[in-house]
Amino acid sequence: MLVSFGAWKSHCAFYPGAFPIEAHKDESRGYDTSKGTIRFRVDRPLPATLVRKLIKTRIAERAAPR
Repeated sequence: MLVSFGAWKSHCAFYPGAFPIEAHKDESRGYDTSKGTIRFRVDRPLPATLVRKLIKTRIAERAAPR
């Protein structure tokens, strides 16, 4: 699995993993974050540009040799 998301009555969450969250911590400032998770209110969605960056970082992380 690459990323996932969840939705609740009062908030939503995007789960791109810990590395993308850390890599883009300055851009995700203002949102509730924890290891691998960004939570946001339904009326204040994540910017599409941030979502794209998080996904691209996750893809690069998964593609890197182990």
